[in-house]
Amino acid sequence: MKSKPVPGSLFGLLVRNYLLFTLTLLFIAGGIFLLWNAWLDRLFRPADWSGLMSDPALISGNYERLDRYVGSTGSAFAVYDEESMLIYTSADGFDPVCTYDELSCVPVWDGDTMVNTFEQTGADGTPRYLVLRQSLSTSKVETVVLDDYFQVIFGEPVDGRMDYTPREFSYLSGRRFPGCALFRGNFLSEDGTSMTVLLREASLSDADYTRRLQESWWIWLLFLPLYLLSAGLFITWLSRRIGRPLQRLNEAVVSQSEGRMVRVGDCGGTREIRRIGESFDHFSDQLAESEAERRRLDQGRQKLIADISHDLKTPITVIAGYIDAIRDGKVPPEEQERYLQAIQGKAAALTELVNAFHEYSKVEHPEFVLHTQPTDLCEFLRAYLAEKYDEIDLAGFGLDIDLPDHPLRCELDPLQFRRVLDNLLSNALRHNRLGTMLFFGAAARDGQAVLTVADNGAGIPPQRAKDIFEPFVVGSDARSGQGSGLGLAITRRILELHGGSISLSPRPARGTGTEFVLTLPLYHPDSSD
Repeated sequence: MKSKPVPGSLFGLLVRNYLLFTLTLLFIAGGIFLLWNAWLDRLFRPADWSGLMSDPALISGNYERLDRYVGSTGSAFAVYDEESMLIYTSADGFDPVCTYDELSCVPVWDGDTMVNTFEQTGADGTPRYLVLRQSLSTSKVETVVLDDYFQVIFGEPVDGRMDYTPREFSYLSGRRFPGCALFRGNFLSEDGTSMTVLLREASLSDADYTRRLQESWWIWLLFLPLYLLSAGLFITWLSRRIGRPLQRLNEAVVSQSEGRMVRVGDCGGTREIRRIGESFDHFSDQLAESEAERRRLDQGRQKLIADISHDLKTPITVIAGYIDAIRDGKVPPEEQERYLQAIQGKAAALTELVNAFHEYSKVEHPEFVLHTQPTDLCEFLRAYLAEKYDEIDLAGFGLDIDLPDHPLRCELDPLQFRRVLDNLLSNALRHNRLGTMLFFGAAARDGQAVLTVADNGAGIPPQRAKDIFEPFVVGSDARSGQGSGLGLAITRRILELHGGSISLSPRPARGTGTEFVLTLPLYHPDSSD
């Protein structure tokens, strides 16, 4: 089974998304830069005369295919046949006829010579033209000076030419096409005809270069929509990872505030959000338990009020009825003593009930404290049972005691623990028949003193056993006036304040019907004491 991935933290999610968003922006910027660079290459792509001269289309006469080599800076080429006639041009401006002498003034494309011309003024004020031919291999420079009629007045040209026509000089100096450099290449066509290609390489002016560069900046405007798109995608992603889980939590909180118990479950999102969801579910469970406990306490409170009303109403009704009968003269004088004794008995029962209410409210009060002292539980029990022996014997009950010889020291409040024993003993004497045997035993077990109080009577009905320590619960369903039903509740509370407990054994020892098991922590004095 594939395990579910462990969610990352909120900080990790934000860091990862920040880095990923940054990388995305860098990727977008890099892509736009490459696009811009490609656009600049298209705008400023120079002529590729080497590719043109080596393309078979030049020889085959398919000159249209050669247009792709002229670049984008305004360069062009023209093809002349052996009769100096223009047969193809990639752009306008070329002469329809260009003589051999004119073409021979143009430097060869892959040649070794570079020609530069400079216009000067002679001593007599007439123009002079300085022609410099430099060999690229030997760096040798040939200097020739021409007069205003383009005749050689100084130097000896290598080609032996002593004068030029104006058109020839314009091809020699490059002035035929201002702002362009001229080259020529010779080749043979497929039929063996000698052909010349005139290469006109244009150079951009500073103004044209700046204009083209400025026109290319529009590409960077693409960054804004791409940035907004990327930001929107990342915001949507974060909303799914963070916003939706938080929305689920908010809806759960709103539902909880409206009184509807809900659970968030696995709300998704980061580890912190999931923990909040788990904490909310835990809080919701606790709130549900608290609400259930509140309803139980409300029901208990209502039952408590009803039980108190019932227990007080019976003796008060009897007392009031007997007093009315005596006051109205309905009771003969010889019967008044019996009626007064009945009133006295009901008053005593009422007093006992009120005292029980008082004791229960006192031990349940948050400020109730015990006054404990180290006490040997065995000696305490022996003294208590010795004091109670006559009462037990006169009631017609037997007593069986099983206490160890060694001490079991516990922190006890003598007064309150005596009340525990009184409650257990009075219950046994009240609810059992004559001849019932009472058992008291004590032992040490797992660092605790375990006290057993049992009898071999009829026992407690199973339907009452689970609630026997609740207030106003007696050993039978009928509330016959035998006890207030608060004794065991008080007993449990006192033992809890001692750090102990009391329970009704579900499986009493052999020969017993009811067995209470009391536990108390053993006393361990500090080494300094």
